[in-house]
Amino acid sequence: MIEWINFSILIISTILMAFFYIKSVGPAKLEQKIGEKAYARCGNYRIIASVFELITAVNFILYLFFPLPIHIPQFFIWDYWISVILSFVILIPCLYIMLKGVKDAGREALFPDKKHTLYGGIYKKIRHPQALGEVFIWWVIALVLNSPFLFLYSIVWFPIFYWFCKAEEKDLEIRYGEPYIDYKKQTGMFFPKKKR
Repeated sequence: MIEWINFSILIISTILMAFFYIKSVGPAKLEQKIGEKAYARCGNYRIIASVFELITAVNFILYLFFPLPIHIPQFFIWDYWISVILSFVILIPCLYIMLKGVKDAGREALFPDKKHTLYGGIYKKIRHPQALGEVFIWWVIALVLNSPFLFLYSIVWFPIFYWFCKAEEKDLEIRYGEPYIDYKKQTGMFFPKKKR
């Protein structure tokens, strides 16, 4: 019974994280309705989304102790050390890209700020380094927990994070206008564009 409760909470927290994160990336559009307080409200949405993301991570850990009674092996068929090595192979570049994105975005990474200008640093090469790094962290957690089910479940984050990025870009076009549209033409969404 507890395994189904954990799984239900996992699904609900994933949905609520996605819901509040999408709301958090729309301050410019929300500002058209409620004024400048939209930025603070979107910051609150981002914090709420982070809480649900943390709950989701806790559900991942609990799944190790309370797996669903389904026809998926509880553990990968290879030795655990292979899962650990694979997790580090994924974690190191992804964590670097994500943290570089957080550093270069500054406070804006968590709290939208109307006065913030377009980013520099890694953002000169790709538009969404934080999303690119973070989305693979779920596979890292699944590998550390040695769970094929959680590895498969983590696939759900790829369309969700893509949705986040598309929603954020729509709002950034409202916020920055033509300079952001030009920036999009010059940089790749997740990977650098080849120079012509």
